[in-house]
Order: sequence, then structure tokens, then C-alpha cells
Amino acid sequence: MGLSLCLVPIFCVFLKLLVLHIVVPKNITFVQSFCHDNERSSLLEFKESFLINKSGSLCDPKVLQWKSLGVNASNCCSWDGVQCDEETGRVIGLDLSRGCLFGSINSNSTLFNLVHLQRLNLAGNNFNYSEIPFAIGKLSGLTYLNLSRSSFRGQIPKEISHLFKLSQLDLSFNYNENVEQKVLELKNPNLSSLLQNLTGLEVLDLSYVNISSIVPNFLSNFTSLTSLFLLNCGLHGEFPATTFQLPNLRYLDVGSNRNLKGYLPEFKHKSPLKELILRFVPSSLGKLAQLTTIHLGHNNFVGRIPSSLQNLTQLTSLYLFSNHMTGPIPPWLGNLTKLNTLLLGHNQFYGLVPQSLSDIINLETLYLRANNLSGILKFDMFFGMKFLTNLTLGENSLSVFIMKGNKNATSSKFKRLELGSCNLNTFPDFLRHQNELEVLVLHNNKIRGEIPEWMWNTSIDTFRLLNIANNFLTGSQPAILPWVNLQVYVVSFNMLQGVLPIPPPSILIYNASNNMLSGEISPMFCNPSYLYFLDMSDNTLTGTIPKCFGNLSYSLDVLRLRNNFFQGTIPKICSNSASNLRIIDLSYNKLQGKLPRTLSNCMMLEGIVVSNNQLRDVFPSWLGSLPVLKILILQHNGFYGVIGQPQNYLEFPKLQVIDISFNNFTGKLPSDYIFSWNAMKDINPSPLTYLSVMLNYTFAEIGLTHVENRYAITITSKGVKRYYGAILDIFTFIDMLSNRFEGEISELFVNLKGLYSLNLSNNILTGCIPSFLGNLTVLESLDLSQNKLSGQIPQQLKELGFLERFNVSHNNLTGPIP
Repeated sequence: MGLSLCLVPIFCVFLKLLVLHIVVPKNITFVQSFCHDNERSSLLEFKESFLINKSGSLCDPKVLQWKSLGVNASNCCSWDGVQCDEETGRVIGLDLSRGCLFGSINSNSTLFNLVHLQRLNLAGNNFNYSEIPFAIGKLSGLTYLNLSRSSFRGQIPKEISHLFKLSQLDLSFNYNENVEQKVLELKNPNLSSLLQNLTGLEVLDLSYVNISSIVPNFLSNFTSLTSLFLLNCGLHGEFPATTFQLPNLRYLDVGSNRNLKGYLPEFKHKSPLKELILRFVPSSLGKLAQLTTIHLGHNNFVGRIPSSLQNLTQLTSLYLFSNHMTGPIPPWLGNLTKLNTLLLGHNQFYGLVPQSLSDIINLETLYLRANNLSGILKFDMFFGMKFLTNLTLGENSLSVFIMKGNKNATSSKFKRLELGSCNLNTFPDFLRHQNELEVLVLHNNKIRGEIPEWMWNTSIDTFRLLNIANNFLTGSQPAILPWVNLQVYVVSFNMLQGVLPIPPPSILIYNASNNMLSGEISPMFCNPSYLYFLDMSDNTLTGTIPKCFGNLSYSLDVLRLRNNFFQGTIPKICSNSASNLRIIDLSYNKLQGKLPRTLSNCMMLEGIVVSNNQLRDVFPSWLGSLPVLKILILQHNGFYGVIGQPQNYLEFPKLQVIDISFNNFTGKLPSDYIFSWNAMKDINPSPLTYLSVMLNYTFAEIGLTHVENRYAITITSKGVKRYYGAILDIFTFIDMLSNRFEGEISELFVNLKGLYSLNLSNNILTGCIPSFLGNLTVLESLDLSQNKLSGQIPQQLKELGFLERFNVSHNNLTGPIP
């Protein structure tokens, strides 16, 4: 499985913090009023309605401090997250943001007994895609409501439109992160109905809500509005130009609405607008001479950077990243000397990096990643820029030349330096002088030899991310990594030897795969509080898998230990239900015993790969209850016995790939299970994407937004054993090769119309080749060889227009070949 780290420029974090400064109320000040018993009971009952999942990033389980017995148990006004009125003792504020809550809220919840609430913040929890309860309307005194990033779905209830006192409303980013799909919608009521009575709003954020409507003209009457965020809402029509002229509006984001049109009016001389995030280019942009920030990112702009932008001499931030802009980077950008942030990454700019960029004396962040820039870039040009701390040049065709001994090298203090794919041959020597580095990316270069000794003494206290993967590094690493706050460590695809270096407790992502590391895994790998991603595959590691790895599953998303020499049994992974594990790959080792039954607790598990071990067990029917399991690979083990019947026809509902080949299964083909494999029944018309797990993290310090993990498996496809480093999302596959199945081929196979590959060879199957196999119209590979089939090959198989491999040899067939 390929690891793809997506690093966003640090400016995104700064902008969000700036917005939060507006959206989030000041920290609740706890008062020592004595709360009312009925409100105390309501809070305790509300707490008990949730599971507390402490595995989330930046998660703070505030409600664990709420007790029915003990010190301060009787006074809920002293509880974390609770604010009471100093005179009445009534609960008027509840802040459980990022509170580790998992579950759903219904309209009978005791939360709605707290009728004196003025502020309610439940942002950053996981309400399991339940609907926002209509009982929210009972909280008529609310002035602040924040339900953002909390996995709500469905229609926004009309009762919110009755909360007339609201000044701040945030329902943003309630979407399915795994498929990036909006799941919260505003249709009935629509946007106009929701807002028409909320004229006192100061902050409104409905980003990523599926609105799909025009923007109402009456927004121009919302004279108190300071911040309006309608990012990616499916808005269409013409944006009301009068909205730009709201007297207090300072922040506006209506980006990523592809069908939204509009223009900028003539602005008043003292317009308060400071942040303009439109992502469409208005004709009057050049008239906004006081603009300090322009954000045109994440669109489909083509062409060159407009020359009119050089007139905006007050600009401090220019964001043009993630478009399709072309041409060379214009040298006149060097005249915008007030710029502190310049982001041109993820476009199609070509040519040299202009030397004039070094004239932007106030520049702090320069982001040029993922363009078509080429030529030799002399790194010395950046050493004279005394404020430059964040520099990203990777994923171009540049050859970065770094001269040793530059006298200004010691004065440059980088925090973030990304030089991936820059044709470097050695470790940059000036790094030895860096003591404030937080992020260093040198992956996919041509760096050879050992990691310099001085590297292990660089930025000991500040380092958070190191990615030096895909080089030619040799030698060993220290037994214990020296960076006390390290979160991401990626050294994969090198030639490193020695033992696995033990990370600090702060580690979140650890990838040392595809090296020549040896020895055993230290139990100290179980010390990190929140280890999300662990990949030690394709080394020469020995010993047993530490039992404590079973305890990591509450935070671990990915565990990959494939292709080593591990022995012993598999630890009891997912020993409790609070598990985040999505992928487990233990294939190509020497593991013995049975699959741990605790795997049935891994409710988020999508892939299990344990092939080529020495496991001995029956078919794991108990995994059928896993609701999102897509891949099950058990090949080349000692699984045995008859595969029985499922308890119901809802088992393995998402299964796309199953490989139980080279085992000792007996009896008839598992027709009842075949009937329940619903994910193989339909032809998937979706675009060609890769089957992967998208792990969404937010590490503010390093700007890491997600890790994409593509499934990688070794299977026999079209008669050839192959390693697939990526699998298309539409791929479906059944392999039951080399077992002892007997009887006829079940007619239930006819339901699997989305099946691409079927291998039933080397069994004891009898009867005729069924004609209904001709209905599996997307089938590319069909292998029924080495059985005891008889009769003729059905003429209907001529309908298989995509069939590339067809093998029915070594049977008792007669007649012509269609």
C-alpha cells in the first residue's frame, strides 16, 4: 500500500485560526454557582448516552470529569465545559467541542432540558451521521450554536430558523471525509427560509452543506454580519453584489461553488473587507487597492497570472494554488514587497524560478510545489531572505544546487523545508545549522550514503515531521530517535540497516518499510499515546509481534508488517469495541495459530491480509458482521473445513476481494455467502479511482491534512501471480483455487454482475459449466481448470466481451469451442 502524505501550506492553518478567533466564543469562565439538580441529572444522562472515543487527534474527553459521586460531583457548575449564570445557577453555556463523543443525539435527549442555554458548542465530535434533532428549537435563548465537523447528516431542521437570538451559527464541514461527500443538506427549509428571521447573525458558516440554491438578496439586510462562509455548497445563480457592501463584513468565502456567478461592485473608499476568498476572478479585482489578501485557490483557472495584480501593492498574501495556470512565474512579483505569503503550488507554471523573488524582503512562506518548473535553482538566493521560514519547492523538475560554505546559510532559520524530487545528491549541509526546523521533506531524491551524524542533533526540540523516503540511504539509525516532539517519521524505500529506531511517545505516523532492517520489535513501540499509522513491511524483522500491539488498535488506523520473518500467534487485536483500525496486513510471515476472534470488534476494518503464513483455522464467518470489510485475503495457509451458512444475508455486505486459495476448505461452494456479497452484484459506473483508505488528520503544527493508503495485495489474476501496488475501486475478485470444493457451480454466481475475476480451478467441481456465466458481462478472467466438469462449453460465454483469460483445461469437456 502506497503512502501518500498531503502537506498543505501552513497559511491554511493560520487562516483558520484567524477565523476561529471570530467564530469561537471566548473560553468559558467557570463560576462557582451551585447548579440545579434537574440540570445536573440532565447533564449526567446526556453524558451516558455516548461512547467516549479518545483516539481522535486533539481530542479532549471533558465529560469524563463529570461524576455523580465525589468531590464537586453535586455542583455541575464546576464541571469542565459547563458555564452557569452567576446569579441563578442555571446552565447557560455548554462547550464540549472535540469532546471525544461518539453516538447520536435524538429529540428525547436530556440536552434539550437545558432550556436556559445561550451557548452550545458540540463541534468536532462524531455523531455517527445522525440527523440534527428538531428539539434544538427548544433552546430558544441560544445566541451561539456550533455543530461543525460533527458527522451530522440529513436535512437541517426548520426549528433552527426559530432561534431568533442567534448571533453565531456554524454547521460547516459535516461531510463524509472518506469519500469527501456532503451529507448535511438544506432543502426544506431552504437557505432563504432558514435565514430570513435570523437577522441578528454576525457569523454564519454553512461550508460543505448541500444547499444547491441561489443566494437570497435579503442578505444585504444583515447589517451585523462580519463573517460569511458558504464554501462548496452547490450555490448557483448570481451572487448578490450588495452583499459585498455590508458595512461590517470582513471575511467572505463563497469558493468552490462551480455554478455561482457574479461581479464586484464599486467599493466604498473605506470598505472593511480584508479577506476575499471567491475562487472566481471578478473583473473589478484591480480596483480593490486596499486588499491585503487574495485567495483564488482550488479552481480551474487557466492562462497566466494577470498582470493587473502587480498594481495591488498592499498585498500581504496571494493564494493562487491548485488551479491550471500556466506560463512562467512573472518577475514583477518581486515588486510586491509587502507579501509575506506567496502560494503558486499545484499549477502548470513552467520555466525558471525568477531570481527577483528574493527581492520580496518580507516573504515568510513561498509555496511552489507541484508545477512544471525546471532548470538549475541556486538555493543561495533564499539565504538572504531573513524572514523566510516556510519554503516548498518539491514535485517539479528542478535541480536544486546548494553550495557549501555560504556565509548567510547560518542566519537562515527555516521551520518548514520541502525539497522532495529536487534531484539532490547529498544531504544539504546547511541543515546542520538549523535549530528550529519543524518539517523537513527530502523524499524522492538521489541522496546516497549514510545519514550524517549531525542530522541526529538537528532541531531536537522542534522537529515534528521527517520524510526522507525513496532515496539510496544506507547505514543505521540510532536506537532511539532523538526528537522529543516528532509526529511523522518516514524513511521507507531506502537501504537502511540495523534495528528499528524507537520513536518518542508523540509519534503518530511511522513508516520504515522497504529497507533491510533486522532484529525484533521493541515493546516500547506501544508507548505512543496516539499512533495512527505503523508500517514495518518488507524488511528482515524477526521474533514475535508484541502482544501490546493489540492495545494500539484503539488509535491505530493502519498496521502493516508484511514480508518479514515474524513467528508466533497474532495478538488479540481490537480487544475492545473502540477501534479505529482500517487496514491490517500481516502477510508473508511465519505466523501460526488462529485468527484472533477479537477482530470482530474492528468495526471500521476494511482490509484483512494474512496470506502466506502458517495459520490453521476454520473460515472466519464471524468477520461477516464487519460493515465495511472490502478485502479478505487468506491464501496459502491451513484454513480448513466446510464453509457453512451465514446467519443472515447481510454478512460481508461490502466485500469486493476474497482470496481463500491454497487452503483445505471442503464441501460445496459457499453459495449462501455468495448471495450476500452485495458489493459484487452491480456494475460500478464510478470513475477510475483507486481503492484506498483516506485517513484524515489535522496536525496544526505541520499542516498535515491526510494520508492516502492504497490497498496493495498479491493475488493470482489472469493466470499470473502478481503484486498490485494499487487496485482500481471497481475491481471485484473471487479466488477459491486449490481447495477441495465439490459439487456443481452454484447458480447464485449469476447475481455477481460486477465481478471481474473468478478462479475456481484445482478443486473437485462436477456438472456442466453453467450458461448463466455469460451474464457476468464485465468478467475479464475465468478459470475453471483442473476440475471434473463435463458437457460442452456454453455458447453464452461468447457474450463475455471483456474476457482476456479463459481456462477450462483438464476437465471432461466435449464439443466445439464457442
